[in-house]
Amino acid sequence: MISKYIPDIDYLYPGHVACPGCGAAIAMKFALKALGKKTVVVIPACCWGVISGAYPQTSLKVPILHAAFATAGATASGVRASLDMQGDSETTVMAWAGDGGTFDIGFQSLSGAVERNENFIYVCYDNEAYMNTGAQRSSSTPYGARTTTTPGRSWKKTHKKNIVEALAAHRIPYAATANIAFPEDMIRKFTRAKDMKQGVRFIHVFAACPTGWKVPSEMSVKISRLAVQSNVFPLYEVIDGTGYTLNFIGDKPVKDYMKMQGRFQHLTDDDFEGIQGMVDRDFALLQTKGLRKNNFTF
Repeated sequence: MISKYIPDIDYLYPGHVACPGCGAAIAMKFALKALGKKTVVVIPACCWGVISGAYPQTSLKVPILHAAFATAGATASGVRASLDMQGDSETTVMAWAGDGGTFDIGFQSLSGAVERNENFIYVCYDNEAYMNTGAQRSSSTPYGARTTTTPGRSWKKTHKKNIVEALAAHRIPYAATANIAFPEDMIRKFTRAKDMKQGVRFIHVFAACPTGWKVPSEMSVKISRLAVQSNVFPLYEVIDGTGYTLNFIGDKPVKDYMKMQGRFQHLTDDDFEGIQGMVDRDFALLQTKGLRKNNFTF
């Protein structure tokens, strides 16, 4: 049965080329349910640059503009300006980029657009590595993960960049996290971002990658849910860089989340204990930010 909070309409065609269980495809499905048909999607180089299809084919029922890897923020700014010149204030512009095109390569143009307070929604679907080119590490890759560029004993030994805090520091109107395992919350946040119609609204979406994370495709949603339940990926919102709302408080151990994934199989119990401490400290820090706690039941 479809939840009353999830619109019974799809803007994603069947038969696309996403991997089985692709969290990025699920994320796009929910995002467009919230935004509707009057949406233009700007896609830089990323997995979705392939999933969306090469012209004249498409997997979406809304217009797509492909952009260079580093230019999602700049391109979305230009699309918004062109629509405004035509007097079109109804169409939503959404930049849709992976973590490589957001945390790393595209951060300059995103920060520039944010400083100018451009009017569009920027979405990072986060699968925690450069998955389109073979699972290379990005600054979104979490501590402890093996990738093709952090193999063997060289697994990543630095923290994941906190992209929401970086964007919140720009004092944008709205920043939020969302997760494919919590569709009602995700659709609510996209709807809120759409209705604001001012400034850059940034949504960081947790999107599991079975291929890169070395998990069965049918576990994609379960693993994404555990990321929230273990506080590895907290669900929260920030208004104007200062007004925080926490949407969920988890109570499961981090080990439950990580042990299911092949990219963490090399870690020892001592490693898991250390990572648990990191997660606990980060979550405690989040809770010091004057949060209005709103622990929804999902």
